[in-house]
Amino acid sequence: MRRLLIALVALVVLAGGAASALWYYHQKTPVHNKRGSSTIEFVTTAPAVKKRPQKLIETVPWPLYGYDAARTHDPIQFKLRPPYRKIWTLRAGNIVEFPPVVGYGLVFVNQFRGRFFAVNAATGKRQWRKHFLHCAAASPAIGKDIVYQAYMQPYPCNRFPRTQRGFIAAILFRSKKRGILFHRGKVLWRFQTGAVESSPLLVNGTLYFGSWDHHLYALDVRERSHPRLRWRVDLGSEVNSSPAYANGMVYVGTDGGNLYALDARTGRVRWRSSSFSGFLHGREYFYATPTLAYGRVYIGNTDGTLYAFGARTGHLLWARHAGSYVYTAAAVWRREVIIGTYDGNLVAYNAATGDELWRHPAPAAIHGAPTVLDGLVYFSTCSGCGSHGSRHAKSGPRGTYAVDARNGRLVWTFPDGQYSPVVADSERMYLVGRTHVYGFVPASKYRAYVKKYFPRRR
Repeated sequence: MRRLLIALVALVVLAGGAASALWYYHQKTPVHNKRGSSTIEFVTTAPAVKKRPQKLIETVPWPLYGYDAARTHDPIQFKLRPPYRKIWTLRAGNIVEFPPVVGYGLVFVNQFRGRFFAVNAATGKRQWRKHFLHCAAASPAIGKDIVYQAYMQPYPCNRFPRTQRGFIAAILFRSKKRGILFHRGKVLWRFQTGAVESSPLLVNGTLYFGSWDHHLYALDVRERSHPRLRWRVDLGSEVNSSPAYANGMVYVGTDGGNLYALDARTGRVRWRSSSFSGFLHGREYFYATPTLAYGRVYIGNTDGTLYAFGARTGHLLWARHAGSYVYTAAAVWRREVIIGTYDGNLVAYNAATGDELWRHPAPAAIHGAPTVLDGLVYFSTCSGCGSHGSRHAKSGPRGTYAVDARNGRLVWTFPDGQYSPVVADSERMYLVGRTHVYGFVPASKYRAYVKKYFPRRR
């Protein structure tokens, strides 16, 4: 009997060791690579969503996370290049994990502990501030005179279980009375749901967002006083990814390792695809937001792989193992797809084939999505990101960098940053530090700018 027990114990130990070894191998080794083709589900024309009316670009230059509904992170209309001069600084008081949005002469900034700011884009002067007492890790979305912001659980922000309730808030940021324009900051309504870490997407009067309660939501927000639920769909696991939109379809990833395409009007699932990283009936997850361009869906996975799926069919067209964790959404520029990794690399791939074009080594992990601005790729490095993960996360200083989108050559640096790097309008670039937001103008325009907006400044 004793020998039998010893044998059973030895068998359990061996099985556990084998499982651990397999898990370690799975965590540390690259997943599959697959090369793509420019002749299969590749649209060579520029994404139609970039053709925004000029008047709308001037009024609402950066309305959403990722710039547009396709989340391309590439505002081709804005011509801003270094060297820069700083014109103002906003002290947010806590981490600014997701970038602000810009519209109607205001910059809307949300920090992690629930403070929400409306700042004059030209001067940095705070117009109003709200405090929602809930944690926030998402960018706002701008509608007509209303800005929408997502919130998670009440803080402390690491509170568990993760079933804490969250909400979407609709905030009236300006109104007219007797012909006079007022900046308000009035909360019109809150839509209660599970905690929301997904940056809301506003398209044609409908607000789309995911939630920790496993659902993707579509709210009709055309009526200012209250929203109407158009549909919600259970996707089987947490939805931290932010939805993207093109051609009547909404695309979103889940923590279950699945990518979904849904009919934007009805919520019907058109297709579902998965990551390579299946192991013992589990998958790593799509935290990153999809990027839509060239008839494809580009999305990074925590297994370290960038995937390209057909937007119409969901077929896997190519996959490239980029490094360790890929939390960043991709930016697209001239048939390049650009992402960052936790082991400290900014990598550009051919959008058609997935062939690597260039790789820029960064001093630390890259957590937030890169942004392309006038042919330069801006990214931030994160101090301490991924330090408790199972894969390598490069440790180093935080900062913001700009490299040439053609070859990855370093062009400009700034000694603050952490997550997402910059947003912009036609006059200014807004850089996101760890707890600050900065307004910049090109150095060549600094003197004229100060004379116009800061006449008392020397």
